[in-house]
Amino acid sequence: MAWLQIVVQTSGDQVDSVSETFNSLGALSVTVLDAGDEPLLEPAPGETPLWSSVRLVALFPAGQDEDTLRRTLHQQLPGLSEEILVETLEDQDWSNTWRDSFSAMCFGKHLWVCPVGEMPQPSDAVVVHLDPGMAFGTGTHATTAMCLRWLDAHPPVNRQVLDYGCGSGILAIAAHKLAAAQVTAVDIDPQAILATQENARRNGCEAAITVVHPDALQAGAVDLLIANILANPLIALAEDFSGRVRPGGQVVLTGILSEQAADVQAAYQPAFDFAPPARDAEWVLLAGTRR
Repeated sequence: MAWLQIVVQTSGDQVDSVSETFNSLGALSVTVLDAGDEPLLEPAPGETPLWSSVRLVALFPAGQDEDTLRRTLHQQLPGLSEEILVETLEDQDWSNTWRDSFSAMCFGKHLWVCPVGEMPQPSDAVVVHLDPGMAFGTGTHATTAMCLRWLDAHPPVNRQVLDYGCGSGILAIAAHKLAAAQVTAVDIDPQAILATQENARRNGCEAAITVVHPDALQAGAVDLLIANILANPLIALAEDFSGRVRPGGQVVLTGILSEQAADVQAAYQPAFDFAPPARDAEWVLLAGTRR
């Protein structure tokens, strides 16, 4: 089965009206994408910030009349850009498409992330298996990669670990595979919680990883807290996180752009001593030890 895809560019404040128009015309889905290269900080619960310039991608069943769709869009949205991209997409096995773009990756010396069913060659490999169709994080983003490399270099053997903002569960599962004594994974997104639980099951460690919403997170200090959630939430959670790491324990913070690193480190400086930051392009990872 073929599909008709329509792509338009508009401003962030017009997203709702354009999306409603697409839906009224019978769109099967509407996806919002960044039209430029604008960093978007992670929203607080209940907030839905958008980029200043966005691309909306609407998918329609094949057979829709292109001219009618264009004309209707311009009639109902007179301020819409004249450039409307319309193309036909042939149906395909999307799960295999994901798999084609996701292959085994090594982070550090021993830690590997692989699609389900694939194994790396090294006999001493520590392997995290992920289903790319549930990708909230597969290691391809610089911040996730930095966390994985840090874990490989500092295996949390017999340590209690808290992964705050767990996404796919990749860091929580990696910590367990690297011999952590106990792992708790936390996320505000119910879909991320489900993805983490499913990926933990695929790795045979669902009983070893506790997955919860922040509201259900119990009090208590851990040996290692990892948070890959961007700068503003990290700053807002500095006092809470400081209280969740026992003296001598460590915090690993990322999702931080280079120009934000000093502000994040300053928020944690009263409680932590920091190593020199690790960098990957414009992203920074901060690792500190609790005094």
